[in-house]
Amino acid sequence: MNGNNNGCPEALTLNERFRKFALCIAHFAGTPIAFMVSFLIIVVWAVVGPIFHFSDSWQLVINTSTTIVTFLMVFLIQNMQNRDAKAIHLKLDELIRALKGARNNLVSLENLSEEELELLERQFKRIAEKQRHHRQNTATESP
Repeated sequence: MNGNNNGCPEALTLNERFRKFALCIAHFAGTPIAFMVSFLIIVVWAVVGPIFHFSDSWQLVINTSTTIVTFLMVFLIQNMQNRDAKAIHLKLDELIRALKGARNNLVSLENLSEEELELLERQFKRIAEKQRHHRQNTATESP
């Protein structure tokens, strides 16, 4: 358990607080309730349009609101995307490391340059092409 000398848990780091917040928001944003709340806000905004004579201020409310929400959601979504990608990479790295015969130099490919990735892609295409030819040859030789 994390703790300091007085037995109290350490304060959560900013990264950990943001991670938990982003996770909660991401989970909520993907629910039908979040969609319905957003939909109802749009309906209420549209219904009050005639009351405000569809003024510039009335339009500005929805434009500003959606811009702010979109701006903030971009960062939350990117955070979740980065975490998911990192977790997937680590899982794949572990599988590569654990498999006998796998090339361990393929671990952490995401850190290679674009040129190095293109070279590996060409190598894998050649391997796949050889396998395809081998399967075709074996299939035509079989009765």
